[in-house]
Amino acid sequence: MSKNRYQLRCICCGGEYSPQEVLYTCPKCGNRRGTLEVVYDFNQETKWLREDRKGIKKFIDLLPVEEKFIPDNVIVGDTPLYSSGRLADEYGMSGVLIKDDGKNPTASFKDRASVIAVAMAKELGYRDIYAASTGNAASSLSGLCAGNDVKAHIFVPASAPEAKIAQMLIYGAEVFTVAGSYDIAFDLSLKEGEQHGWYCRNSAVNPYLLEGKKTCALELAAQTSLELPDYIFVGVGDGTVYSSFIKGFRDLLALNVIKKIPHVIGVQAEGSAPVKETFEKGDPYEIDDWERTDTVADSIAVGKPRDYLKACRYASEYGGDFVSVSDEAIGSAIMELARKTGVFAEPAAAASFAGFKVLALSGEIPRDSTVALIVTGNGLKDVKTPYHFLKEREISINP
Repeated sequence: MSKNRYQLRCICCGGEYSPQEVLYTCPKCGNRRGTLEVVYDFNQETKWLREDRKGIKKFIDLLPVEEKFIPDNVIVGDTPLYSSGRLADEYGMSGVLIKDDGKNPTASFKDRASVIAVAMAKELGYRDIYAASTGNAASSLSGLCAGNDVKAHIFVPASAPEAKIAQMLIYGAEVFTVAGSYDIAFDLSLKEGEQHGWYCRNSAVNPYLLEGKKTCALELAAQTSLELPDYIFVGVGDGTVYSSFIKGFRDLLALNVIKKIPHVIGVQAEGSAPVKETFEKGDPYEIDDWERTDTVADSIAVGKPRDYLKACRYASEYGGDFVSVSDEAIGSAIMELARKTGVFAEPAAAASFAGFKVLALSGEIPRDSTVALIVTGNGLKDVKTPYHFLKEREISINP
């Protein structure tokens, strides 16, 4: 998409900027409250879906990059949508859908953002990209840079799951393991990235990455033939993934493709729930950062969420909400989802199911509603955590 087809707008003050004017965040409101949203100038030639394309290229008219810059050595998107009659019957719903984004190239939803980061970097002439991550965004960026003549520089907590760190190294990224939390790694990445002049893939800073993430919402619309579910459940860390679903549906609303936006429910771990806490306090959504987080769901273990304001504002405007769940509920959700549907989710990805269970069993979701659970990462990303919740153990046989 030509850069004269969209503007960047600050979620805090509403100030608008051209893409040539500002690269990342609003200079008036700063890095946290000044996150930007991409606002398109749609016209009659805009097609929300191009069925002759593969992956996220199907939605090229609703993306901020030119198609020629989008990597095509792997296909991002086109992940399966399953229907579980068993879960629908057991929880009194008319339908339960499972969007399995663990089927993306690096087994993570974050590929949708990384492919846009690589495309934007190439379009702008960068050869190096950096990111801070609890694991998935980093392994995703590493995988999408591979084969595209772009170098990934990664900052992750040393506590990140081994499988994710292995992915980064195997893909050829430069990996800095940080003796501290994700929030410390994030601040360090900004310092080093600016010093070296690398392109930033941190999704709460880079406004274009949400545009990649919103393609999951657009895919859901296409796969349901625009019969969208009443409720969508997704895990929440920084807040960008949550916002991306509402943004995708909002773009479809602006194009008169759909008539209403589903209720998007963000799920946080009880040991890391600053976005939920901030939303419940209400506007102007002044956040109290958590100094420490404590949860098995590493991908959503964020004490200092960088894109909280957009998530809270979108939720308030479009009927969204947030819920928190215990680690025990997440562990139970991993097992139940796998055994009843065949979908193996990592802890943060299973949080969506855990949150759904809480609201369904409490009666806060009307019976006979339709629900979609977003599984953002494959369970093989972290095989150690589920072992703590297993009652069974392997049986040794001596022949």
